[in-house]
Amino acid sequence: MGFADQRFNVNLSILFTELPLLERPAAAAAAGFTAVELWWPWIDSPTPEQSELDALRKALEDAGVRLTGLNFYAGRLPGPDRGALSIPGEESERFRANIDVAAGFAASLGCKALNALYGNRVEGVDPAEQDALALENLALAARAADRIGAVLLIEALNQPESPSYPLVSAPAAVGVVDKVNATTGLGNARFLMDLYHLSMNGEDLPRVIERYAARTGHVQIADNPGRGAPGTGALPLEDLLDQLTKAGYDGWVGLEYKPGDRPSAEAFGWLPR
Repeated sequence: MGFADQRFNVNLSILFTELPLLERPAAAAAAGFTAVELWWPWIDSPTPEQSELDALRKALEDAGVRLTGLNFYAGRLPGPDRGALSIPGEESERFRANIDVAAGFAASLGCKALNALYGNRVEGVDPAEQDALALENLALAARAADRIGAVLLIEALNQPESPSYPLVSAPAAVGVVDKVNATTGLGNARFLMDLYHLSMNGEDLPRVIERYAARTGHVQIADNPGRGAPGTGALPLEDLLDQLTKAGYDGWVGLEYKPGDRPSAEAFGWLPR
């Protein structure tokens, strides 16, 4: 067991960002990866021009890498935003406008996982109102994902870096997963288990894996402290991924860490070849 047994994909929104977006798929392929994931790449536009979608699709196809995960529109990432779907007014409308665009793009590449970031709390708005809006929008997203045979992912972030984001524990995120599945009856909402975020929240990671591995649709990793590559911090990531495998998780593990002050291509020395 160990890192050699995992299926790793690389997140092109945090690694290879020294390159233009359309050059990143080929760089990932050159580094040995067969699959990639992305935050929504057009942070200012939930509905980019078809030519932009086509250009990114061609870059992925030409590089020979699979797109295995995509975020719905989530506002400015990296930046102050943490999603749009629970924010009344223009932001949630932008999220809704994005649903079919993101699902269509994912479908065109055989991508089977769509991540919907919940969004920050807004001052002066009742949290219950935000949660009702979130459930409505997540149900729409789950139905769109179901139409393309995909899962909808719901992620817990960490409180220190995202103080206004309400889902800052595994139970909180899984609670939303349950509500979405109860609302749609589809059962395709799943937990995105990001071991970095959960460790930043001080959660008992072996216990989280034991409780929620069966509800998990995707896993992401970075070491802590520092959000760097495995081995740069103190998290026993190899052991944790072993535990996930033994618990029955056989999906992709997304590398969502910062390369540090070196080129991204040099940030994979820990990987068994």
